[in-house]
Amino acid sequence: MNGALLLIPTRKLTDPLFVFILALLGFLTMGYHPGIEDDGVYLAAIKADLQPTLYPHDSDFFRLQLQATVFDRAMAAVVHFGHLPVPWAALFIQWICLSSILWAAFRILQKLFTSRQAHWSGVALLSSMFTLPASGSAVYLADQHLHPRNIATALILFAIERTLSRKPWHAVALLLLSVLMHPIMACFGISLCFFLAVDWTKFRPLGVTSRLARTTSLNLLLAFPLSWIFEPPTPDWRRALETRTYYFLYKWTWYEWLGAIGPLVIFWLVNRYAVKRNDNVLARCSLALLLYGAFQQCVAMILLASRALIRVTPLQPMRYLQLEYIFLVLILGALFGRYVLKHHAWRWAVFLLAANGGMFLSQRALLPASEHIEWPGRISRNPWLQAFAWIRQNTPRDAYFALDPNYLAAPGEDYHSFRALAERSQLADAIKDTAVATQVPELASRWAAQVDAQAGWPTFQLADFERLRARFGVDWVLLSYPAPAGLDCRWHNSKLSVCRIPPPPMSAAGL
Repeated sequence: MNGALLLIPTRKLTDPLFVFILALLGFLTMGYHPGIEDDGVYLAAIKADLQPTLYPHDSDFFRLQLQATVFDRAMAAVVHFGHLPVPWAALFIQWICLSSILWAAFRILQKLFTSRQAHWSGVALLSSMFTLPASGSAVYLADQHLHPRNIATALILFAIERTLSRKPWHAVALLLLSVLMHPIMACFGISLCFFLAVDWTKFRPLGVTSRLARTTSLNLLLAFPLSWIFEPPTPDWRRALETRTYYFLYKWTWYEWLGAIGPLVIFWLVNRYAVKRNDNVLARCSLALLLYGAFQQCVAMILLASRALIRVTPLQPMRYLQLEYIFLVLILGALFGRYVLKHHAWRWAVFLLAANGGMFLSQRALLPASEHIEWPGRISRNPWLQAFAWIRQNTPRDAYFALDPNYLAAPGEDYHSFRALAERSQLADAIKDTAVATQVPELASRWAAQVDAQAGWPTFQLADFERLRARFGVDWVLLSYPAPAGLDCRWHNSKLSVCRIPPPPMSAAGL
């Protein structure tokens, strides 16, 4: 028996098991890092839903952004009714998301290709490429932590599979669920389903699917008021916006532009290949992907070229590339399996080792100071996470912290969120809270005031911390060890100190 048969199962009952194995391999490759980057917003919101006494100060920096999604409330419900700790619940849902993305991808490839080698090589390549950046959009195919975009991606891919299967009502239901999780990504999913629902070779809708897609898109437009687009931006909001260079398409580098336009050329070539082979489904799908990408690229170029429409910039219309890249990986991986891997076991071994090994090394280079998989409950060797853990366990819930506004980019910090992991309020930072301020313009003035008040943090002395306390009510600080004189320090490790700012002396009148 050919050894490759072990890699390419022939019984349908083995398909879910094989997807499970590839999801595990993908998880081990991409790693798991709760509380980093965007998860600083989402994880803090989940914990605040479960424990309302947390974050009595500046909770708007995560609450307001989540008004358009039910993600945090849904996760809080899972934790509450499942009697699971938040870290384990997040890990469990992350695992479900990755497995669901791969299962939906496998079902889609079954529609596009007849070869089993193509099915499994496409899914295997996607599992290894979860953390592939979608050109300059600052979006991965899937995040290394639980993100509503991961859930929305799985729902959108199932909706695409249902669209290809001529099950329009199933697709619409799945797309509406994705709207509840991540409205912006859901809009891209609706757009792609529309292009897939039309036979562009004859320019006619396939059944009622395209009409349903158009109706869903129209309802979404009517559900969101658009007058805010033309409101004049404030100087503080513009200042925050200018820090996000990836928002601005016309500031992208040449290779980022190549990453945006290149997939269109590849889908055109795939379409020509499929037409010559009379692979009608692949031809229709690749043409739909080409038209979807061209349409979304034109929309992004128009929206991001006009200063009058600057308020839409934080919506990041170039995030449409995430779905383009998922299908680019799937189709190229499938073709590689069909024509190169075939039934050769050693080729499959080299393929899996190269794809997963390369992405594993890139993740270790990206987050070198953290464990590759940050298991819940495990004591971290990262001094920043050690400090966050001590603060979470030993300071009052109403403690209000100040720390270096650029702490997320500090060597060895690896972009772990203080709010999400220390579970305490903090003054606005100059990195993640900046992105939140671009999404929620009413926070921009508060963000600017707090960040400016912390300017020059590395040289702060007792008087500076007392000034922060008098102005904002901050009573604790996390700073480098050894700490400046005069602070009431309660804990330190080799790198950081946790200190309390002494209260001002009571005046004689107060006595």
